[in-house]
Amino acid sequence: MTQSSGDTVSPRDVETAERLLLRGRLQVEGRLVQASNATLYCAVDWDGLRAACVYKPVAGERPLWDFPDGTLAEREVAAYEVSRTMGWGLVPPTVHRDGPYGPGMVQLWVEPDPDIDLVALSRSDDETLRRMAVFDAVVNNADRKIGHLLPPGDGHIYGCDHGVCFSSDYKLRTVLWQWRGKRLTDEALEALSTVEKALHEGPLHDRLSSLLTSEEVHATCRRVELMLKHRIHPYPPEDWPAIPWPPL
Repeated sequence: MTQSSGDTVSPRDVETAERLLLRGRLQVEGRLVQASNATLYCAVDWDGLRAACVYKPVAGERPLWDFPDGTLAEREVAAYEVSRTMGWGLVPPTVHRDGPYGPGMVQLWVEPDPDIDLVALSRSDDETLRRMAVFDAVVNNADRKIGHLLPPGDGHIYGCDHGVCFSSDYKLRTVLWQWRGKRLTDEALEALSTVEKALHEGPLHDRLSSLLTSEEVHATCRRVELMLKHRIHPYPPEDWPAIPWPPL
């Protein structure tokens, strides 16, 4: 078992982080009041390890008109599974487990560097940000806001808040449209091919099938197939707002 600094766990140490999040004792320390759903800041302890995390109980989810009730936590975990399969580590380690207020999503906390201008970053051509745009297209992210970007200051960028992903209808809504219509990189095509294979022949299909509807899993496969066929970043939808509001 590896450790990063002291008794904390790095989001790059995926296996240790997952074990900690699944087995650790959750202690609620606060609430993120700006979140639309109940989002609790917690400490998690297990086997001498300790980390901060976010816990979103299903009981605290507000009903949405376009997503089934009580499914946002599963969608967050599904987004993590896709991120891990792509090999880019864009979503911090995320699990579904029981907690002080019932079952929900638990995600390792990533502290963003306060000196990084998120607005400027969101408008840049940063390569990791471009990977995020590809990932969002795969999961059909309907709410990629600037504040959902988490750059810890080491050159990497994480993304959070993936509860409104995987609709079977095209609902991509994001602040990352600077690559629309541009050719996908060879790296992106390789990652998409990996996801396509995992959806058809690997464990990703079974994992997503336990978290999403069969129609949503099929739509995910179709999005990947279309991106591989056309080899470009998708364009904004014509019948759906292209940018979330507020964008921050």
